[in-house]
Amino acid sequence: MTDTTDASHATDAAGTAAASTAADVTNVAAATATAATAGVTNGAGATNGAGAAAAAGAPSIPRPPRPGDASRAAELAALFPALHAPQYWTWGRYDAQFSTVLPPDELVTNIHLVGFTDGDRVVLCRDDRNHWFLPGGTREHNESVDSCLVRELREEAGARLLGEPVWLGAHRCVTDDPVPYRPWQPHPEKAWLWGWADVTVDSVPTNPDDGEQVVEVRAVEPDEARRLLLDGHEAWWGELIALAVELRARPR
Repeated sequence: MTDTTDASHATDAAGTAAASTAADVTNVAAATATAATAGVTNGAGATNGAGAAAAAGAPSIPRPPRPGDASRAAELAALFPALHAPQYWTWGRYDAQFSTVLPPDELVTNIHLVGFTDGDRVVLCRDDRNHWFLPGGTREHNESVDSCLVRELREEAGARLLGEPVWLGAHRCVTDDPVPYRPWQPHPEKAWLWGWADVTVDSVPTNPDDGEQVVEVRAVEPDEARRLLLDGHEAWWGELIALAVELRARPR
């Protein structure tokens, strides 16, 4: 199931943070730095050690930092400035900041995937509101990251993993809403986790009643994926696809 207010479907999903929200953005950046010193690490080219065959097991997102993580994070921030810029998601009143430093598992509420199939084509979904989005959604109560990803791929794209997901990074978010979207979710800080993986589309979306109703699944070239996603989304969505293409081409 995906949040009805999920960032992947919001037409005003991200904007440049206003000056009035600068304090919250600072909190996000500080939290990201704290996570890095606690052993949470760069998601560029790293897997979480749990594949589709072990999807029901506990996730293991954090790993000890490796030499060069900080320099790689700085390199990717320079390559993809719109993605790494402070954002404000009006639908949830979130100040959001992307980083290739991965958050602790307990903060991750949403998981989305750039799924590659038929070589380098990207799997996109279109819902009954004519919005294109990357498959993924909200973790259920006590659901692991991997179980959520496997479930959301089946529900929204009729797809399954062909290998372990590689985590690209995450948006760390802080909201001033008084209550969490789901009672079991962390609040006021949470994280959206983004990854890529090779997938196959071998069935149709299951379209559960409490999720988006997908009317089309299409595998397109990365440039076309960026074009479709940018219709109603901010520029950082195109850079997210470009980041996945870049890191997929690098040795892991």
